[in-house]
This record gives sequence, structure tokens and C-alpha cells, in this order.
Amino acid sequence: MSGGARLSICATLATFLATCSLLPLVDRSTWIIQAAVLLVIQAAVGAAARRVPLARPLTVLAQAVVSLLLLTLVFAHDQALGAVLPGPDAFRHFGELFQAGGDDVSRYAIPAPLTDGIRLMLVGGALVIGLAVDALAVTFRSAAPAGLPLLALYSVAAGLSQGGAAWLWFVLAAGGYLVLLLAEGRDRLSQWGRVFGGTSRAPGGGMQADGGSGVLAPVRTGRRIGVLALGIALVVPLALPALDGGLLGTSGTGVGSGTGGGGTISAVNPLVSLKDSLNEPEDREVMAYRTNAEQTSDMYLRIVALDDFDGTNWRPSVRSITAVPSPLPSPRGLDADVRRTEIKTTISAADEYAQDWLPMPFPATRVEIGGRWRYEQVGRTLVGDHGQTTRGKTYTVNSLIVQPTAEQLAASGPPPGDLVREFTKVPDSLPDVVEQTALRVTEGAANNYERAVKLQDYFAVSGGFTYNTEVSAGSGSAAIARFLKEKEGFCVHFSFSMAAMARTLGIPARVAVGFTPGSPAGDGNYSVGLRDAHAWPELYFEGVGWTRFEPTPNRGTVPEYTQDNTPSGSSTDQAAPSASTSDAPSASQPSSSESCSLAQRKDGSCGNTAPAAIGGSTDDGPPFGTILLATLAGLLVLVVPLLPMLWRKRVRALRLGSSGRTDADIAGRTLAAWREVTDTAWDHGILPDDSQTPRKAAARIVRVGRLDTAAAEAVHRAAAAVEQVLYAPRPQPASGLGEDVHRVCDGLHANMSRTTRLRATFAPRSAVRVAWAVARRWETFAAGLRARWTAALDRRRSGASSPSGPSRPSSQEG
Repeated sequence: MSGGARLSICATLATFLATCSLLPLVDRSTWIIQAAVLLVIQAAVGAAARRVPLARPLTVLAQAVVSLLLLTLVFAHDQALGAVLPGPDAFRHFGELFQAGGDDVSRYAIPAPLTDGIRLMLVGGALVIGLAVDALAVTFRSAAPAGLPLLALYSVAAGLSQGGAAWLWFVLAAGGYLVLLLAEGRDRLSQWGRVFGGTSRAPGGGMQADGGSGVLAPVRTGRRIGVLALGIALVVPLALPALDGGLLGTSGTGVGSGTGGGGTISAVNPLVSLKDSLNEPEDREVMAYRTNAEQTSDMYLRIVALDDFDGTNWRPSVRSITAVPSPLPSPRGLDADVRRTEIKTTISAADEYAQDWLPMPFPATRVEIGGRWRYEQVGRTLVGDHGQTTRGKTYTVNSLIVQPTAEQLAASGPPPGDLVREFTKVPDSLPDVVEQTALRVTEGAANNYERAVKLQDYFAVSGGFTYNTEVSAGSGSAAIARFLKEKEGFCVHFSFSMAAMARTLGIPARVAVGFTPGSPAGDGNYSVGLRDAHAWPELYFEGVGWTRFEPTPNRGTVPEYTQDNTPSGSSTDQAAPSASTSDAPSASQPSSSESCSLAQRKDGSCGNTAPAAIGGSTDDGPPFGTILLATLAGLLVLVVPLLPMLWRKRVRALRLGSSGRTDADIAGRTLAAWREVTDTAWDHGILPDDSQTPRKAAARIVRVGRLDTAAAEAVHRAAAAVEQVLYAPRPQPASGLGEDVHRVCDGLHANMSRTTRLRATFAPRSAVRVAWAVARRWETFAAGLRARWTAALDRRRSGASSPSGPSRPSSQEG
């Protein structure tokens, strides 16, 4: 097999192994087979073009054209001419697929469903990377820079994946790159023949000339270095702090494998589309509904519950899903003696509102909707399956308006152990001030109900908190402590803080995300706009179930069952959250979302009541260590490719430095200058030949490099200086030797092609001397270790065979 064919195979293999790191990002792996087949065809086209031979740019162009035809055949054959030739319709279809893929990526967490858009991004990305690797490593014979596109591909996968067997994908990607480097090294060494054969050990322990095996020493050294570097890369990250998040910041918001016919659904981030909607400058309508409820003050349209708090974000837990049952199971913890009213609501989502989770009143008992939807039982939510959204959907929901009394909530028994274990967990990073404040605020409360009402009243009425959507605080542990100190924020901060404080008191709590009831739109219809987006805490009480609270002032309505926390008959003003203060409007009065029509909200007359974002923000930005590591990683990516060029410039400066005063200094400087001439010629494609005399080598450089008269004379003067140093009894310093070397370098650079000049500058061939130097030092170090080890064994053997020391005197002698 020729060196070019071997290099082409290794380049394709390296790309394929790096592409495997993308496998954990999607729920099906069938795309990798398509990518592998297309990569092989792409590499075969490149090999055929190089064999013709075509010019290097034409080879890359031919591969790019064939790759486009292949993508057209796979993804846009219905829109193409003859199923292969792409026309305007095909390119339009590609654009639509890329847009759909981008939307899918922004909505789904890991692993995402293998939609057509995501499949195009994966296969197309693999082909683009494969083209870059093949062009650099095979067409332009520069395997080292080919590591950059491979690194980019692996970095995307590492940034998006959630861990798991990440070490396996790194080993595969790094192993592919090392194989590519070794293939290129073998190809180059095979062209050198015996020039750099060196020596090898004779059977008797001496040294002998080695015309064949010695040439493999750099290859063996490269393997050792590669294995050592791979081991370091696997071990060192274990000692570094983890870098949370990636390009998408996976939030663990999804659900796992379903049962009962539910199958498997990919994780969905329920906050992405809601956050995008909230950031819109116009308060557009997202949905409208009709209901037979007598009043809609408690008609919160709930999207999802956030129940997993890791100290940085609140997010939905990963749970199993099932097919949507009809009717839905009875709400957990709701006793038969609690008053309830069943209502029916018909909801129509706007065409531009695409939400993966279905907004509906809580708790729903029956849902009638078309499309692919699945049911998550713990949160009692419906989630779209494989790209299903609410866009333009009209659906009917039967739900309960639960109306417990204060007495029933106060008499609530202890919650089940599984709920306590899951929904009272707080991270170790939660500051002590959160629990201390919760204990101080609820001092004197006789039960969890009274504690919950005191917490709600503290935020909504008596604590002096101000509602402000302009506050740019996070949702993590430090942000909660800061919010309790500064007492300014919006619904995210109020709900997250109350839920965290309730958990520190042993009350199961979570945060619900959705919309307030909206405003009347006439003819019995209600309109819900972007600014009705809201978040509120839900606390669990045995006998009632998950119960809504409203700690955010001037948002939504305060539930009636929280307006009296003393069921024994006595009353206190502190427990009545309907009492108003000068800086917090009465919670019993209609909120802005109720009293303002959609038209008034659009023109801004009701004020901005929308939260700037729902969750997902960090506390104070990434920590300093993360920033430092990211900066160092960026510097490495930028600097490492430039190391050969920097090393070459440094070596040139040292070789052409001061001449010294002694004969040895003169000889050393002259030989170093000549080495610079031959290495510069080597960098420009003229391989060195140590079997030639300096005069013949100079003539060869002039002939192959097509040097002009001035540069040719400079080469011959340098060669004459070397011959004088080697053969003259007292060599004389050659004047202007440094200028001659620079003149030769400039002449070689001027007569070569642009590609050769770039290669000589950024990836000089003579940089392989670094590997040789490392190999020599390693051999020296290993030989020293062996010598010391042998000497130690010899001393141990001689000590063991020597006579024993003086015997211990007997008792009589003593």
C-alpha cells in the first residue's frame, strides 16, 4: 500500500473516531452509518483526484462538490434535479432543515431526538470536518494542523454531552489523531531512506550502522510520546474542577424512558421557548381560552414543575413518562373530604407559540389533544414527543379547582417519606442565612401550614420586598441570599426563595412555571399574553396535595386558604396576606394581569410585569477558576499550532548569534549557520542528504531551489566556510556569514509556491528535530536508569555474598 493511500485511510479513520463522540447527543445512532459511508466516498474521491493528478485546490474542490451531491441525494433528493443536482429548491430545503435543526437543538437537551434537521447537522458536520482533515493531512501533507478540526468536533461533543463514558470518546478521538500522525511520520521517513538511519545496538552490545531499523526510532519515540500524552490528558482532568454547562448548558430537565407504551422521549428544556417569549419586546398573545369556571382568579396555566435544586438552578427532574391516560390518575394526597369543583377549559395556542410542555390548569383530570404527547405522573404534566409542540394547537382540559380550608391545611398529617426525601433536599452550597431567616420568620408557628403562610406573608406583605423585573440576579444559592438581603426581584426570586426556605423547614416544595389567568377578551374568552408568564411555589400537604402559594407582590392572586392562618378562631394581622402596606399593593385587589386588557398591555399602560427570564441564570457569572481554565484552554488552542514556527525562529536566532572568540566558537558558529541553510532548504521541500559534501549540497540547493545569482553565491560562500572549518588547520571566520544565510532563506522563500511558503513558516519540516532530541534524551535517561539499577543490583548481590559481620558476644564473654 502506498504512503498516500495509507494516510488517506488514517485520515478517514481519525475523522470517524472523532465523529463517534457525537453519538451520546442523540437518542438513535443510525446517522453514524450514513456519515461513515459518505466519509469513505469523500476520501475515495480525494484519492482518485490525487492519482490523476489534479492540482491540490482542485482536489479539495472536487471533494467538496461530491460531498454536496451526496448530501443532496440523502437529504434533498425530492427537490433536486435527478435526485442529485441541487437547485434553488434544494438549497431552500437545506436552509429549512438547518433552521429546524437549530430550533430542535435549542429546545431539546441530551439526548435529543434524531430529527431530519439534527441529522443533517451531524452528517453534514462530519463531512465538513472530514474534508478539512483529508485536505490538510493528505492533500497538503500536513497532519499536525489536521488536529484542529478534529479538536473542534470533539469539543462540540464534549461541551454538549452529559458525561457518562466521555473518557471513551476522548480515547477514540485522540487515538485516531495519533494514528494519523504516525502514518504521516512513517510516510516521511520512508522517503528519507538511509539518510537518517542512525545506529542500533549490535547483538554483542556495541553499536552498528543501521540502515533500516534505526530509521524507526522516531516512530517508536512518537508512539511513546503519544501514549504518554494520552495518559496525561486522561489523568490531569481528574484533578481539575468540573466546567459546568457547554454550548447549550444542559439542565437535566428532561424525562427518561417511559412505560406502558410511552417509549422513550428525549429531554426537553421547558424554559427555553418561554424565556425567548419573555424577551420579546411586544406583549403578544400566546394563547386564548374559554372556561365554565365561575371565576378565573385561580386559573393558573401551569407548564411544568421545577423540583431539582442543585445550588445553581431549579430544574425538572429526569423522570419516566407514559402514554396519556384517560382519565388522568387522581392527584396524590387529595382526600375526598376536600372541597373541589371540576371545570372544563378549551385552550387555543397561537401559531407563533411553540412550547414543548402543555400549559393547562392544575390539577388536570382529563386532556383531549391531538398529536404526540406523553404524560409525566409526578409533575402531572404533558410533554411533546419528538418535536411535538403547542404551535396552533386547540385542546380541552378537565381540571379541579381545589378549595381546602385553613383548618384542613393546618390539620395536615406528616407527608410521605419519599416526598420528604426528594422534595426537601437543599444543596450544601445554600447559605445558612436562608434557613436562619426561615426560622426567624416562622417563629411561633404551630404547624407547616402556619409556617407556609408566614413565609408567603413575609415576601408579599411584611418583609419590605419590592417587585422589580430589571434586577439581574441569578437563581442559585448565592442569589437567594442576596435577594433576602437586597429585597428586590421578580417572580423567579420570590418563588425560588420561598421554596428553598420551605425545604429547610422540612416542607416538601417545588416551583411551578406557567402563566397567570390572563385578562378578559370579551364573549367569555380570556387572553394570555407574554407578560402573564409567572413562577410560583407549590408546597405539599397530606390530605390536600400540592398546593399553590403566591409570595410575589402585585402578581396573580393570593389563594383564599392562605388568608387566615389561625383556624382556632383568633386572628392576627400578621397572618393575613391581604393586608396592604404603603410599598406593596393589596394582594386582594385585581392584579395587573387581571385588570388590564391585552390592548392596554400592548401599549404599555399597565407597566412591565414580565420577568426578564425564568431560571437558568447563574449567580455571579462563572467563577474565576473556570474563567482562568477557559482562558488557558483558548490560549493553548491558539498557541500550540504556532509552536513549530516559534521554535524555528528561536533556533535561527541562536544559530546566527555571536561568533565567539576561540577557534571552537568559530567552528561551531559556521557549522550552525550551515545547519540553518540545510534546514531552511528542508522546510521548503529540499530534503537534506548527509552523504554529499557541503559543495555538492550547495549546488543541489541552488538547482532545486532555483536561486538567483546573489542567493546562489551566498550558498557557495557558506559551503566554502564549512569546508574551511572542517579541513583547514586554523579556520578563519567568514565575514558576513549571517547575511549570507538570510539571503539564502529569502531566495528560497521567494521562489516557492504560496503553499510551500506557508508550510515552511507555520509547519516547518525541520521541527522533527525536536522529536529526535526528545528521543535522544529519553534514551540517555533510560540508559542512566538501567545503569543505576544494574549497579544497585550488583551492590546488593555483593553485599549478600560477603561474610557476616562480627558475631554477637555470648553471655559468658559479656
